Amino acid sequence: MALNFGILGCGRIAQRHALQISQVGKLIAVCDIVEEKAMTIGNSYNAKIYTSDIELLKTHPEIDIIVVCTPNGLHAKQSIAALKAGFHVICEKPMAIKVKDCEEMITVAESMNKKLFIVKQNRFNPPVEAVKKILDEGRLGKLFSIQLNCFWNRNDEYYKDSWKGSIEMDGGTLYTQFSHFIDLLYWMIGDIKNVNAFAKNYNHNDIIEFEDAGVVILEFENGAIGTINYTINSFQKNMEGSLTIFGEKGTVKIGGEYLNELEYQNIDNYKITDLPQGNPPNNYGKYVGSMSNHDKVYAHVADILTNNSNAKTNSYEALKTVEIIQKIYKAAKNN
Repeated sequence: MALNFGILGCGRIAQRHALQISQVGKLIAVCDIVEEKAMTIGNSYNAKIYTSDIELLKTHPEIDIIVVCTPNGLHAKQSIAALKAGFHVICEKPMAIKVKDCEEMITVAESMNKKLFIVKQNRFNPPVEAVKKILDEGRLGKLFSIQLNCFWNRNDEYYKDSWKGSIEMDGGTLYTQFSHFIDLLYWMIGDIKNVNAFAKNYNHNDIIEFEDAGVVILEFENGAIGTINYTINSFQKNMEGSLTIFGEKGTVKIGGEYLNELEYQNIDNYKITDLPQGNPPNNYGKYVGSMSNHDKVYAHVADILTNNSNAKTNSYEALKTVEIIQKIYKAAKNN
């Protein structure tokens, strides 16, 4: 069955979504409060153009899925509106910036019997999939400690004339830049038991309303301990996105700039081999983001809705990502 889509929010990431929609279905309508942005995508895909999300939702019952690509602070409100209007929803990360909003999104989706998908494209990185597999198989044995490094660059121009950088619409560096990394910690290692954190704004004063660097100490429910070191102050360009796992039967490191390379492995009687080439990172012109796996996200969504296959991700896991970030920020505020 062909799937029909609508997009709310026509910024840079929406262009990535529109391209992948064209591979699995049809883009019917787009909406942005800045009409020129809506026109750029709408005209490219022969889609109806709106500046009101309410108008789009009530005008197109033929749409199957609404894709929410608006600022973080609007994700919950617009996802809930789309679900209540009878549509499935694909929401960009983060799911929301408050746990209670995530809970309401899940409740509404269940009450409307609609699917709520949250974009988790880094889970499809080949080395991430491979390490997740050996963790599930227990090949690393008991996990001892984990080190997550997120060293990127976001300069002043990135935040200029943008919702990015505000507490209300952005939420913080862990939400907009690094929520995918926090998701992988929960997905691969498990839930958090205790957290302590320090966060500072060193290089973006009067530009953003929150931190540009942080250090986090974690204790997981399974007994492992870990650290997160993150910054958007890497000089001039992104440097590293890496996850190192130390277990009783092996050590592995997924590295590169975007968790896209298997940099190190030493596993008892096992070796990860023949990893496929991953997709390139998302390139937004003046900055680069996480891996471009939206093709896999859309193929998976289409498979679920047309073939009733099992979902590899769920909205509860996305809620847990937001919950962990909230715990980190609460801990940092207390220091």
